[in-house]
Amino acid sequence: MSATATASRTTAAAPKADTGGQSGVLNRRRGRVATTIMFVLAVIWLFPLLWALYNSFRSYDYTQTNGYLSFGGWTLDNYKEAWARGNFGLHLRNSLLITVPAVALTLFLSSLVAFVLARFSYRFNLTLLGIFLAANLLPPQALLIPVFRMFKEIPLPEFMSSGGTMLNSFWALILVNTAFQLGFCTFVLSNYMKTLPHEIYESAELDGASVWRQYWQLTMPLVRPALAALATLQVTWIYNEFFWATVLLSRGDKYPVTSALNNLRGQFFADTNLVAAGSIIVALPVLIVFFVLQKQFVSGLTLGSTKG
Repeated sequence: MSATATASRTTAAAPKADTGGQSGVLNRRRGRVATTIMFVLAVIWLFPLLWALYNSFRSYDYTQTNGYLSFGGWTLDNYKEAWARGNFGLHLRNSLLITVPAVALTLFLSSLVAFVLARFSYRFNLTLLGIFLAANLLPPQALLIPVFRMFKEIPLPEFMSSGGTMLNSFWALILVNTAFQLGFCTFVLSNYMKTLPHEIYESAELDGASVWRQYWQLTMPLVRPALAALATLQVTWIYNEFFWATVLLSRGDKYPVTSALNNLRGQFFADTNLVAAGSIIVALPVLIVFFVLQKQFVSGLTLGSTKG
């Protein structure tokens, strides 16, 4: 009787194992299709960058004679000429002076507001979050004239601005980029902080930790992945931003690096290989930041993806 029961259980389990095998085959098949689709999309996405990189090492005269589909004409002169003609050293320094303070100030202020929104519950909680998100709902062009007039009337000491106002100073770009990015960062960080266990704050309060200590020594280390992900995005957005630079700056020697590409265009024609070399130089700092923070960037984006 026992042997019969064992055989019955074995017979009943066999179809289930086969079904599971078929399910695994289907999953592997779907995985191959998904991998193929992602590979094709990655090639399409990276093709412009790879094409620019390929032609940046080629002579313009060679490509004009043999066509861009040819192979050869290798040179490093495009990078040397682009660096000298575009004055990339000066403009990269300008972008550094704008991007680093703007990103640091944005993350610091947004983390303060996000901590209050996530840690404390009061009547105007959602209202405060809506106020900070309002800056992301309006296009920058709609605020061009008010911001320009406001910065024109705000005085600054001579050592901070040669014109005596916020216009034509790096402070204007730092503040306007911080204001427009503050809402998005506050929204992301507040949602991240809400996932932290409340028990750790209760334990910290029992140990006598102040609110500032809970924020700086407890919360900030735990939200490091989110900060790294936001830092990567903010560096990309602020570094590549050129709209407000054209509005708030009047001197070419203060323009960010994105303006340097205009110096590579001739009066009657554009050396596309030279422009490609300049574009690679402009994109290189952002790529370095992304690869350095890649692990933390992915960790920040996948937060909560495994929760049921």
